[in-house]
Amino acid sequence: MARISILVALLAICACASAQFAFLDSAVSRIVSATQEVFKALGESRVSMPHHDEMAAWMHAGIESMGGVLYQKLEHPSFPDYRLRIAMEDEEPATPFCDPGVKQIKGYLDIRDDAHLWFILFESRSDPSNDPLVLWLNGGPGCSSSTGMLFELGPCWVSNQGESTTYNVHSWNTKANLLFLDQPLQVGYSYSDSGETVDNSKDSAKDVYAFLQLFFARFPKYADLPFTIAAESYGGHYAPHIGAEIHRQNKALEPEMTDRIKINLDSLMIGNGLTDPAVQFPSVVEYSCSPSNKYHLFEPESDTCQKLEASSAMCSKLMEVCDKLDSRLACVPASLFCWGSLYGPAQQTGVNLYDVRRQCDREKDGELCYPEMKHIETLLNKPTVKSQLGVPDSIQFESCNMQVNGQFLLQGDSIQNSAKLLEPLLADGVRVLAYAGEADFMCNAIGIQEWILQFPNVYHEAINNATKTPLFARGPTGAKPRQAGYVIKAGEGAGNLAFAWIQRAGHMVPHDQPGVSLAMLNRWLAKEDLTQ
Repeated sequence: MARISILVALLAICACASAQFAFLDSAVSRIVSATQEVFKALGESRVSMPHHDEMAAWMHAGIESMGGVLYQKLEHPSFPDYRLRIAMEDEEPATPFCDPGVKQIKGYLDIRDDAHLWFILFESRSDPSNDPLVLWLNGGPGCSSSTGMLFELGPCWVSNQGESTTYNVHSWNTKANLLFLDQPLQVGYSYSDSGETVDNSKDSAKDVYAFLQLFFARFPKYADLPFTIAAESYGGHYAPHIGAEIHRQNKALEPEMTDRIKINLDSLMIGNGLTDPAVQFPSVVEYSCSPSNKYHLFEPESDTCQKLEASSAMCSKLMEVCDKLDSRLACVPASLFCWGSLYGPAQQTGVNLYDVRRQCDREKDGELCYPEMKHIETLLNKPTVKSQLGVPDSIQFESCNMQVNGQFLLQGDSIQNSAKLLEPLLADGVRVLAYAGEADFMCNAIGIQEWILQFPNVYHEAINNATKTPLFARGPTGAKPRQAGYVIKAGEGAGNLAFAWIQRAGHMVPHDQPGVSLAMLNRWLAKEDLTQ
């Protein structure tokens, strides 16, 4: 407590003199230097001072030392249950995590006093002042967005079994500011003191909205940038709910509500997402049994395919009851039946359900069929890495929390239709791109294309009348481009509503086709034709 009191006292001197800053530049510098010396004498090296024109606001919020990390705190009058905590750096910080060439911001959103969501921002490698802002979310539910950060599209990939990282030349922060958030509670580096979590997509979206408001209040330079929510897998539920919450709150803003920011929501990107289960679950039969799918697992006339047909019909009936009653008593049994009966036969074959081109040895590869998930845990549980990422040393990182997964399941959240949330967004100019790797079984490309074509929206007729346009991957200079899939879209340029079928990729397209995914991202954000 002594070191905190010393710093607060020094900051109070500066805040009281705020009207005379023009005359006090040198004095402030001396106070900053003196404070650094005080902390050094007390054995506390993790501190930096804000510029003096930020001191009054910073003084109001205060600072906090937790788990060996010093944080700057920000409170918001419109969100009394939330507080932003920014990890503070040394005056001469150690080597930044992953990408030393870009600015990084990391910390926590505190919810009340006992719940904490972790985040990290990597600025663009190109033009951070003007490049769009992208929020990336992995799915599960219950899986950390660090999977995206360290295995798919982040500035580096985990390597050497979690002992090091490798620079990713295809990182999505090549031309975008890239923000990762571990949500809901109890996922990744996020935690609650009581062990409680959020158990549905609607409530988790409210926490994300509050986070964005506090983040933009503290870092207003990002608030005016075009904002995209990019999410994968169960992110097919997360992204529409977050987008809908932002859209609802934006429309509710009144001129006198000057303390809130109208979030500049430009688009949603959903990668191999679960969005409309009523359409996607029946597609499991076609993906499993149709010879037209080069990755089909069973012969059409087999007993397995006959059972899948019957299970699909029963699943659809149960989902109709769930939709009609909107009750856990109806939705949870429907969810358990659909997941078990439709996905069980494929899992029993030993195939990797996230990439049917591969086999899965769960004893060797882990429950998620990728040993890299354990490597990420090894890396992110290192004390030195936690220090770099602004995480208290006491927090244990886990790639996926199956308890969170189970709680969402027991709310019937997974079989809700999230596609309907996109209708008002599209009507008001928010763009939507769904893309899918063709080798993914869990959220297969057939079902994703089908829900895009089926759900009611202002572009329904246009996208159903659109033709498939080949998507090409650009190789080295002089090399002949190869086809990487196809695109269906409605609207000019990249489209207002679009679907991209990605060849030679599974559930995690940015990992399997990093160059293709980066080109797709950059074109989408720039509103350029995805096929060029």
